[in-house]
Amino acid sequence: MNLRHRLDNLPVGQKLFAALLVLLVTILVVANLTFISAAYWITQESMAPQALQTIGRLIGNPALAARAGDSTPQAEQLLEALDSYSPLRAAAVYGSDGRRLAQLQHGEPLTLPKRYRNIDAWRLTEFRSTQLISLPRAGSPPAHLLLVASSELPSAFYTGTLTASLVILVLGILLWLLVARQIKRLITRPINQLEELSRQVTREESYALRAQRGNDDEIGSLAEAFNTMLSRIEAREQQLKRARDEFQSAFDQAQGLAEETRHTNRKLELEVQVRGKIEKKLTGFQNYLNNIIDSMPSALIALDEELYVTQWNQEATMLSGTPLSEALNQPIFLAFEPLKPFLPQLRDSVEKHRVAKIERVTWGRSDTPRHYALTFYPLTGGGGRGVVIRIDDITQRLSLEEMMVQSEKMLSVGGLAAGMAHEINNPLGAILHNVQNIRRRLSAELARNQQTAQALAIDLESVNQYLHEREVPQLLDGIQQAGGRAAKIVTHMLSFSRLSNRQLVPCDLPALIDQAVDIAGNDFDLSVGFDFKGQAIVREFDPQLGLVPCTANELEQVLLNLLKNAAQSIHQRETPQEPGRITVRTRLSPPWAEIQLEDNGIGMDEAVRKRIFEPFFTTKDIGQGTGLGLSVSYFIITNNHKGQMEVHSTPGQGTCFTLRLPLNQTATPSLTTES
Repeated sequence: MNLRHRLDNLPVGQKLFAALLVLLVTILVVANLTFISAAYWITQESMAPQALQTIGRLIGNPALAARAGDSTPQAEQLLEALDSYSPLRAAAVYGSDGRRLAQLQHGEPLTLPKRYRNIDAWRLTEFRSTQLISLPRAGSPPAHLLLVASSELPSAFYTGTLTASLVILVLGILLWLLVARQIKRLITRPINQLEELSRQVTREESYALRAQRGNDDEIGSLAEAFNTMLSRIEAREQQLKRARDEFQSAFDQAQGLAEETRHTNRKLELEVQVRGKIEKKLTGFQNYLNNIIDSMPSALIALDEELYVTQWNQEATMLSGTPLSEALNQPIFLAFEPLKPFLPQLRDSVEKHRVAKIERVTWGRSDTPRHYALTFYPLTGGGGRGVVIRIDDITQRLSLEEMMVQSEKMLSVGGLAAGMAHEINNPLGAILHNVQNIRRRLSAELARNQQTAQALAIDLESVNQYLHEREVPQLLDGIQQAGGRAAKIVTHMLSFSRLSNRQLVPCDLPALIDQAVDIAGNDFDLSVGFDFKGQAIVREFDPQLGLVPCTANELEQVLLNLLKNAAQSIHQRETPQEPGRITVRTRLSPPWAEIQLEDNGIGMDEAVRKRIFEPFFTTKDIGQGTGLGLSVSYFIITNNHKGQMEVHSTPGQGTCFTLRLPLNQTATPSLTTES
């Protein structure tokens, strides 16, 4: 709440007090500032120049200043004669040659010009009252005397001004308190009394109260108008009370006349009313229970002791295909044939009064197998024995459980891969180190090698020439390059196997894509049996796209899944018309950074494309895929990165996946559009 709003909400009395206080302070400040400015101006414009002119006339006497410009001692004698003048702030004597011979200063030192020719420029920078007096000399150029007046006011003036201000302030506060007291007595207190009276009338609902007339002002007129309103309300209240009493009297007479007529059939009428209310309540209660049962997400079926249907909700109708009208009063094995194998459990639940559960059954629904959990609850009470069947669809829960199990397996495989990578690093390091040592042992520049060769009477140059002829250095280069590639593969595997910390950091998408291509190429060389590197990888990177916030490990996993699928789709072509090609694009499309991965593989039809992101859905042969790659990729892009992922495909022509990542944290993802 700002200051103006607070002032607007203050009571009327406090507003007046505040206005008076502001006016008083303003007048006091303006008066003091005016007084000080006038005194300063009078001193500056009148007193100081007059004093300087007086001193100038005295010094201008040739008898006093005849020899002041001859030398420094004579100039100092002249300035000593001026030392007793209190209006003087500083003075300086300049000789015939324009040099400053001597100076006199009172208070803090001033920087006076050293040359006569600099006096005019100095005056422009020093805002002080000055007087320049010419000292004539016989037969020589005149000397000059510079006088600077003191513009400071005496301390007594400031003390007197401060004392007067404090006295005025105290008197103003006393006057303000007096005026505030009168305002409170004449304005605020009558308004508060009128407000309290209105609250009392509202609280007690007593319209006989009256406000005091008070003074003959606007508040008094308001009190008189308020009393008039209370008088009219009181008169109208009395009229309403009389009318109510008359109506009650007439009603009592009419009721007495009709009592004898209604006395004969009252009992019958009351009985009919009670019975109707009971039936209405029973019907409403039954409808309420039916609505509750029909709203349940589970199928609920109530059976009597003979296992005949007594209750059947809408979910049971959807699950069995049998409407309520056909299922009521029918045996359960006819109304819902899939429950026929469970008749022994139903009878056992009715007879032994215990709950029976069947954890999982599989029934076909819309040509798709669904999984259900069955629970049988016994019924007891005055209405007879029976059993309630609850059928819950657990298909989605089982899918999630399987997905979690598969995820745990994948994590275990990732950990195993990381461990193997660490183990492979050790022999790789030894191989690369030994290759380096072999090169060093064959070098003719090392003194230790020369000493050993001389001791054995061997010519190192001949040995190196033999090795060169047998292409041994090329073999060592091949070993080192192969070891380097293996170390790079291990590094990529370790980077990929690390768990993501789910923190978005700026990443270079081209570098991330190149690393994923390297991992995919080595993986396909080893596991699938065809050369991934034989596929043409076309890179079309947007140079305007900078760093993009993402989780590198997770995005690398998505790219790796898409690269694998693209290579397998290209490999499955029967009669390829053109070489395999995978195109990877990046594009800046604010507020998104787009990644497109397009292949010229076999593509997919519309039915497969619509289910491509479903967990455990795969078109590969058994043992070739889990059906989790694209679903996990979709989850990483849309949930972890708040982005979008969509796919376009044409059978026989290829597939294009588009990934969109927000360029900043505030980007809002939208639903995936498929076309």
